[in-house]
Amino acid sequence: MVTDAWLGALLGGVLAAGVLLIASATRRSGRVAERRASSRQRAGERLRLRLLRAGIPGLSPAGFVVLSVLAAVIAAALAEALLSVPGFALAAGCAGAALPWALVNWRLAARRSATRGAWPDVVDHLVAAVRSGVALPEAVAALATLGPEATREQFSRFGRDFRATGAFARCADALKEELADPVADRIIETLKMAREVGGTELVSVLRALAASLREDAATRNELHARQTWVVNAARLGVAAPWLVLALLATRPEGREAYGTAAGTTVIVVAAVVSVVAYRVMIAIGRLPEERRWFR
Repeated sequence: MVTDAWLGALLGGVLAAGVLLIASATRRSGRVAERRASSRQRAGERLRLRLLRAGIPGLSPAGFVVLSVLAAVIAAALAEALLSVPGFALAAGCAGAALPWALVNWRLAARRSATRGAWPDVVDHLVAAVRSGVALPEAVAALATLGPEATREQFSRFGRDFRATGAFARCADALKEELADPVADRIIETLKMAREVGGTELVSVLRALAASLREDAATRNELHARQTWVVNAARLGVAAPWLVLALLATRPEGREAYGTAAGTTVIVVAAVVSVVAYRVMIAIGRLPEERRWFR
């Protein structure tokens, strides 16, 4: 009887431990799935904001990923049809997948450069509007028609949002996230503070900011002109070996040599070295960017 009681207690304890382990594993797997879903959601949101800042608001993150995959498949198929070299087709597929990302980055850099040169004019328009007695929300919304061309789209969306909600702070924060620029952060935070607590120094602050922005733009343009050769050298240094490889692969002996496993390995290693070297050269030639402090 005592043995049966101990055996029953042991079996009960083992059963309870098994139930606890199963529940713990289920909860842990649920948390892992939640973290993965949250990570995918954050990545999609970052990509959506990047597309918006690049001036492609109509393209969704899923559509952009599909476009990248299609570009990779088309590039790999063309390379295989023309050269019949598996390693080159693989490299062409990777380049095709990276092409949409490169185009987005190029548009983002071009818009950022145009926006950086437009900020002094934006500040001048705000100063003129404030001096004439226009309310701050109307002064900001008027930049959709009176401001520089590079920023009209963003301020137009601000005007629509403000007319729909009437919440200046929330619409200003949305504008700040869309512009994603340190100068825009300073301007918008200055306007928010002036609207919330008032102040008579807004015009002088904006004038000082405009003068500082013009000096910074002149210095940056000079440095950019001097360092452009570094970026051009990086692009030429990466493209030239692959053009030579494509010419060699057009010959039968070249296709036979690079179509082997050793040739594929050489192409893959060369692709990795090219990417690393290009990123290093771009990092050397990149001008330091001002950090955003008012996110």
